[in-house]
Amino acid sequence: MKTFKELLIELNACKDAREWAGDKSWQEIYNTCHRGDWLLWLFKRTNPDDLQLLILAKGHCANTVRHLMKDKKSIKAVDAAIAYGEGKISREELDAAAAAYAAYTYAAAYAAYAAAYAAYADAANAADAAAYAAYAAYADAAYADAAKKENQQLTADICRKYLPIEVWNIK
Repeated sequence: MKTFKELLIELNACKDAREWAGDKSWQEIYNTCHRGDWLLWLFKRTNPDDLQLLILAKGHCANTVRHLMKDKKSIKAVDAAIAYGEGKISREELDAAAAAYAAYTYAAAYAAYAAAYAAYADAANAADAAAYAAYAAYADAAYADAAKKENQQLTADICRKYLPIEVWNIK
């Protein structure tokens, strides 16, 4: 039986995540992880067949920065992710929202990172792209680091809400 640290190495987790996890148990990691992006990343790799749950969590995470979104396409992408996660729209409708968001991103010439991210985002990442675009608004703010850390903790809590430990393929 492999340790959680060995699993993170096998999955090619980033150095910061591996160092933070250290010798913690899976239960400890799940309960105390302070970064929603790490939990989403891990869920995607350990539960590849649970796309709908992943999209639901991503949509709610992206929704935390909705107030920073300046365009309707970003907001619609987040709403579509949540609706798909809740089973209210089809995968095709989600894909259409992602395509509309990506097209808008190019036309509006968003921040370089957000545009590049959206170019490669599949429908499952539409909400992520909107969130990353919104994070760009923090770039010049004096409180950027504190706001980022606060949002990482908030999104970790959201992940625990929508991705309960019982559904993870980690033992």
